[in-house]
Amino acid sequence: MRHDIIMLVFMALIAALCTSSSQAQGVSDTEILVGQSCALDGPASALGTGMKAGLEASFAEVNKHGGVHGRMIKLISYDDGYEPDKAIENTKRLVEEDNIFALIGEVGTPTSKAVVPIAEKAGCPFFGPFTGAEFLRNPFNKYVVNLRGSYYQEMEALAACLVDRKELKKIACFYQNDGYGQAGLSGIELALEKRSMKLCATSTYERNTLAVKSGLLEIRKAQPDAVVMVGAYAPCAEFIKQAKKVGMKDVIFCNISFVGTEALKDALGEAGEGCIISQVVPFPWDDSIPLVKEYQAALAASPSEAKPGFVSLEGYMVGKFFADVAEAAGQELNREGFLNAVSSKGNYDLGGVTLKFGPSDHQGMDEIYLTQITGGEIKQLEE
Repeated sequence: MRHDIIMLVFMALIAALCTSSSQAQGVSDTEILVGQSCALDGPASALGTGMKAGLEASFAEVNKHGGVHGRMIKLISYDDGYEPDKAIENTKRLVEEDNIFALIGEVGTPTSKAVVPIAEKAGCPFFGPFTGAEFLRNPFNKYVVNLRGSYYQEMEALAACLVDRKELKKIACFYQNDGYGQAGLSGIELALEKRSMKLCATSTYERNTLAVKSGLLEIRKAQPDAVVMVGAYAPCAEFIKQAKKVGMKDVIFCNISFVGTEALKDALGEAGEGCIISQVVPFPWDDSIPLVKEYQAALAASPSEAKPGFVSLEGYMVGKFFADVAEAAGQELNREGFLNAVSSKGNYDLGGVTLKFGPSDHQGMDEIYLTQITGGEIKQLEE
């Protein structure tokens, strides 16, 4: 009798330990807990709120249909103001106190660079960050899973547009003075080098400021045909508006996807005419694509009141992809099994958009799309 009691107690302890271990990684019988650190306030807030809105719309849709193997996905989002120190604080809180399963939808290169080592040390997936920085792709890191194409690929597409098709000769670069700006700068330099060209001028501004005047004057001296910009929407809009006031009306201004296209358009007003922006997701208003149609419906049903746009579509795609991987990982969900499922399944069809992964390839998309602000609207740029 005593032996039976001891065995029952022992088995109960084992079960409790197993449950505790599972819950310590953000998975219970009823819930999968994921965490996000992003800019919800300040000059880059439209990016963070857009990603959050897309993620929440996707998770709400998944949960409405029973979740993942009966588990509801819950998102915790903390504001880092697009500052690395705050991102570190948030990430430690998410991993060590909230006991999340995965970090998802991080916004920004400097913030991502600051927190990836924390994710690695904890064995925590760093999933679907809103950045095309090369260090998240090369060398391969099994804990980092990217959906979007890289900044190098975006810059190659812009160079092809400006140099190959428009035959422009003088390209300048205005960039944010941090890891994000450096990543974009390296991308356009490589793209021009392939064409036996160099930038005619470069200048910078400091993150989370609108101090663009000195950078503008430096670039204006070079009389460029086009300016490729690597920054957030507020300072880039300020640069373009000031540039057009000082005689740079015929210059083509280009931005990469991180800028936040809708926020840039709104900030520019009439000054946005002709501005080119590269994108890493399909056109958010093209409901002939099943994914986009699903996204529009999910966003309309969500309480965020967010309007369709490139950032929230990317957030939606990241959320949908996360749920697909968790489903593929099986009932006994754990971090290693989840990461293995990314590579082992290989292809994920999100509804007319296919993500492709492999054993040493954690970037799902390579497609780059070009758009242009025309007549106050964002339109697809025809080649």
